[in-house]
Amino acid sequence: MRNFTIIALSALLLWACGKTEPEQPVVPPVDPAPKAVTLNVTSYGAPAEGGTIDVTVKSPFVPQVDKPDWVSVSSGNLVNYTVTLKLTVAPNTAYEPRNATLTFKATGATSATFSLSQAAAEKPEPAEMDKDLTNENATAEAKWVYTFLREQAGSKMLSGVQSGGTANNNERVNQVYTMTGKHPALAGYDYIFLQYSPTPAGWTWVVDYGDISAPKEQWQNNGLVSYMWHWNVPSTKADWEKGKSGDFSGYNFYCDKTKFSIANALKSGTWENDFILQDIEKVAGYLKLLQDAGIPVLWRPLHEAAGNYNLYGGNGAWFWWGRGGADACKKLWKLLRDKLEGEYGLNNLIWVWTLDATPGAEKDYASWYPGNDLVDIVGVDIYADDTDAKARQYDAAVALSGGHKLVTVSECGNIPNPAKCLDAGQGWNWFLVWDLESYELNTTSYWKSIMSSNKVLTREGMPSHE
Repeated sequence: MRNFTIIALSALLLWACGKTEPEQPVVPPVDPAPKAVTLNVTSYGAPAEGGTIDVTVKSPFVPQVDKPDWVSVSSGNLVNYTVTLKLTVAPNTAYEPRNATLTFKATGATSATFSLSQAAAEKPEPAEMDKDLTNENATAEAKWVYTFLREQAGSKMLSGVQSGGTANNNERVNQVYTMTGKHPALAGYDYIFLQYSPTPAGWTWVVDYGDISAPKEQWQNNGLVSYMWHWNVPSTKADWEKGKSGDFSGYNFYCDKTKFSIANALKSGTWENDFILQDIEKVAGYLKLLQDAGIPVLWRPLHEAAGNYNLYGGNGAWFWWGRGGADACKKLWKLLRDKLEGEYGLNNLIWVWTLDATPGAEKDYASWYPGNDLVDIVGVDIYADDTDAKARQYDAAVALSGGHKLVTVSECGNIPNPAKCLDAGQGWNWFLVWDLESYELNTTSYWKSIMSSNKVLTREGMPSHE
């Protein structure tokens, strides 16, 4: 019996040792990272003055946000796949609401969208345009021109073209007449070749700003006259010395082609200051010839404070008069006014300040503006690939002076259609086409339609200056 028990126990042990447990299923590790980006809120209506909103986001990592440039995003830390993003909406200074769809993206996860809207700024009541020129001693002719332009604002635009070649002729004025049967109401001239005038003896190419026959012809035929100044300067004092002998190879007006310093030019006792004072005296002599002939001038120096707004790379300006920043440029404008009016007695000038039309420049307009007491008209130089009305540029130009100044398309390539502009409530005073060759939308038929429009003044339609 004992042996049987032992045998039975042994058999039981052997059976137990040979028994196998059933296999358990293999469970993959749990991945807690979300497969879709989710937001706790998916829309926001911002007020015109701007605002912020916190958005709690679940995401495998801090998401990237596709957004317009008027929205900024700051991020907290990602904890347990959750992060808070702060969306900041910039003030909307335009007079139209704006909308955008923001996309929150994380690689490997489905993206999420966020709808953003923002109210428009309330359009202020238009201010009354200044009735008088900023120069209380302005000539009777200058006052007449300003009053005429003020009365025309919002009803008609004056046609205009810039002179080419020596920049003191009426070749393009006459070309427009040949093309359309009408002369432009405004002719633009340029003291760009001041250093060559009068041209050194023996040159076959001749320019002499003492010859005012072109602006005199324009004025005597009831047209208006505009002058600008691509102000060429020597890069170094040595270049100035060479210029005195007729070698102007070291002169230029572009920042990247001259080392001339506006900061030094504004300091008494520097060679740069001596140079600009001599140049101002020289240009004053030519402007006085116009005053003596009874010709008022829409005077547009220091034009296109364009690259001044750091839109065009590290150089920060196109022209040397913008290289030193806003304060230096405004001081130079003030110096010009003090010298031309106060010292040289020029009272025939209507002062036109020129803006750049590049999107984004508007935010810096005010810091560069010389002020309503030193500017008569605000111009915008517009080079666009269309002929549509220009609401953004117009609204910004009007806002700059608080509505106190006339505004004008002081230069253009393709002509903004005057009828479209005026129908849109844009009271541009004139347009001035830069040349007759470079802008494909300015076809002969388009020019003819412009010059025959009842929204456009030609020289033939101008009243007598008498």
